[in-house]
Amino acid sequence: MGWVILVIAAAGVAGYLRQPMFGRLPDKISLAKMKKSAHWQHGHFRNIHPTPQMTGEGGFFATMYDFYFKKHPHTKPEQPLPVLKYDIKAEDKNKDLLIWFGHSSYYIQLGGKSFLVDPVFSANASPLPHNVVPFLGTDVYTPEDMPKVDGIIITHDHYDHLDYATVKKLRDKVKRVVVPLGVGAHFRRWGYRPEIIEELDWDEELSFENGRIVCLPARHFSGRMLPYRSLWASFLLEIAGYRLYIGGDSGYDDHYRQIGERFAPIDLALLECGQYDANWRFIHQQPEEGFKAAEDLRAKRVFLGHNSKFCICNHPWREPLDKAAELAKESKVKLITPQISEAVNLRDETQQFTRWWKDCI
Repeated sequence: MGWVILVIAAAGVAGYLRQPMFGRLPDKISLAKMKKSAHWQHGHFRNIHPTPQMTGEGGFFATMYDFYFKKHPHTKPEQPLPVLKYDIKAEDKNKDLLIWFGHSSYYIQLGGKSFLVDPVFSANASPLPHNVVPFLGTDVYTPEDMPKVDGIIITHDHYDHLDYATVKKLRDKVKRVVVPLGVGAHFRRWGYRPEIIEELDWDEELSFENGRIVCLPARHFSGRMLPYRSLWASFLLEIAGYRLYIGGDSGYDDHYRQIGERFAPIDLALLECGQYDANWRFIHQQPEEGFKAAEDLRAKRVFLGHNSKFCICNHPWREPLDKAAELAKESKVKLITPQISEAVNLRDETQQFTRWWKDCI
C-alpha cells in the first residue's frame, strides 16, 4: 500500500511541476549557446570560485527548520510602508531616472531608452501559494501600470526576480528581453517571440543605437526547477555616457574589483543588501560587503536594495537599511536611499533622500 501512496504523490508533484510558472529546462536554442560557454561544465553552470549554498551547521535541513519553525521578531513591518505610486506612463521619456519598486525590481529611463529590471508585481514571489507575499503597502503596481519598454533585463530566474504572471502580462509591451544563458527557454514557453530574446554569457554584450548592455559575472546560483541549469549574472547598462551597474544577487567576490577596473567610473551601482544570513554568506553579501563591492566597482553612488518588500530571511526588516545608513558614514561611495516609487534623478548627484524607514514599525 505504501508504494501506491508514493506513486500517487510522485504523480501529483510531477503534475504540479508542469504548470507554466515553472518555465522550462533549457531547450535546443538555449543548449546550443550554453555548450559553448566556459562556465558550463558537466551539465551545470559554475561560479568562478567554489561557492557552497549553505554553510551553517546541519546544512540545508537545519537551516530551513530554523527559518520556518523558529521565531524571528520583526521580519515584517506591522503597518503599511510609505509608498507613493508614481505615474510612470505620464513621465517625460527623455528624463533620465530610476524608480525602485521594492526588493530587486526597477524601472530605468536613460538616454531615451527604458528598461524593467527583474519586475515582480505579483502577490507571491514563490512557487508555493501564499509563501512569499509583499509587505503591507508595497503591492501598489501592476503590469498594467507599466509603459512600453525597450527591454526587460533579468539577472537570474529565481522566483523573486523572474515572475511568470508579471512577464506574461508585460509581453506585448516589451521590445527585447535580455537574460543570462538558459533563461530564454522560460520566455519562449511563455509566448515571447524567439527573435526578441537575447541570451548572454558572462562578458558578452548587446549593442544598440546609443549604448550597450554587458553581461557580467555574479556569485550566486540559478535554475527554476533544477539548480545550476541556467546562468546568473550582473549587468552593466551604458547609455549616453552614463554607466549603471545592476548587481543582481551575489555574494562578495573579486569580480567586483575586476568589473571596476574594466568599466570605472560607474555612476550608480545597484547592489543587494537584504535577505542575508551567515548560513548563506557566499551567495548573499552582508551590508558591509555591499559597500566594499561598491568601492571595488569605483562607483560614485550606490543603492542597496533586495529589501523592504519580501521576507525570505530571518533578520529584522529594517536591519539592512539601518546598517547601510550607518556604514555609509565611513564609505567613500555616496549612499542613496529612495523610498519605494520615489524617482531618482540619474544625472543629479546632489539629490537628497530621507531615511524614510525610521518611523516605520
